Order: sequence, then structure tokens, then C-alpha cells
Amino acid sequence: MKIKNLIIVDHPLAKRDLTILRDKNTTPLEFRNAIKRISSVLITAVTKNFELKEIKVQTPLEKTTGYKLNHEVVIVPILRAGLTLVDPFLEMIPDASVGHIGLYRDEETLKPVDYYLKLPKNIKRAKVLIIDPMLATGGSATAAITFLKERGAKDITLVCLVAAPEGVTKVYSEHKDVKIYSIALDRTLNDRGYILPGLGDAGDRTFGTF
Repeated sequence: MKIKNLIIVDHPLAKRDLTILRDKNTTPLEFRNAIKRISSVLITAVTKNFELKEIKVQTPLEKTTGYKLNHEVVIVPILRAGLTLVDPFLEMIPDASVGHIGLYRDEETLKPVDYYLKLPKNIKRAKVLIIDPMLATGGSATAAITFLKERGAKDITLVCLVAAPEGVTKVYSEHKDVKIYSIALDRTLNDRGYILPGLGDAGDRTFGTF
């Protein structure tokens, strides 16, 4: 399967940490630490082509040229599991704003139900990074993208750890302008909408609620 808007971040350290995340014996603490490490690899890939603005910097010895991002960044986790990625992203982009979208998946219909939305005022002019560990059916992701576009967001990127072909296809079919970054494209979904081989419920494994 090849879709032009899907970018697989292929990196040895990411593969190592994804293996830790997949392992059912990984503890919540180990899971959270692996999330932090793998997020650093993701952020580096996602921001590789961000535009820079030249600025003047005074070093202890002389003036020189430095750089800063040429645009604002808004990070939008999809609650609850997306919260696991917020701190690592803010460590790399400390001046980013953070919005929140609360969605949950109906266990019978597998469709997203929204219950919370809070966004910063600069959403219209910023680069928006939607973050969620899993892209499964694509229902939550497409709903989140739609919500953001309705509120003026124009430059949106979806960032996840693991994606299923079904989710990638759905996002692409409804939002062809949105790039998807993922560490892995897994095989398929099971009848409950979980990714195979996947890594289970990322939120439960992070917060120890399984």
C-alpha cells in the first residue's frame, strides 16, 4: 500500500522503541519512557522542512546569525491517549500552543463522539500538529481534522506512532491535503477496530488503566 500523503519515519531508534511499545510485558513506566524517546524521532522528521527566520545573536565573543521558526505551531492532542505525546513535543517546540480535542470511539458503531474542544486563538495562522498514538479506523482523526478546518486551520499535519491501512485510507479520502507521519504502517484492524499487530490501547498502557 502506497499513499503519497503517508510518511513512514524509518529510524533504528524508533524501531527499537516501537518494539518496546508492542511488548505486552512492558510496564506503564517503561511504556511512557519509550513514548518520550520515540516522539523525539517523530518530531525531528515532522519539523525537518519548517521554515526559519534569520536573527542576530550576540555570543560571548561576537555577533553572529541565528535562527528561529518562521511560523507559530499549535499542538493538538486527541484526548486521552494523545496527551502521552504532548510533553515530548513541547520539549522540542517549547513556544508552541496546545489545543485539545476530546473524542471517544463508540464501541458498537466504532464512530467518534466528541465531548470537548478548546483551541488557541492562533489556530488560523499556525502550523497545526494533531497528535495521537494510534491511527486505527481514522474516524477520530478525520473528525478532528474537520473540527480544526471549520475553525480556520489551514496547515494541518497528523502525527501518530502506528497506523492501520484503513485509517490512512480514510484520512486520505476525506483530507488529501493533510500529511500523515507514522513510525509504522501495520497490517489491518480486527473486528473491534484495534490495530494488528498494534500495541494495544495506548491510553490504558500509558496510564495503567488496563
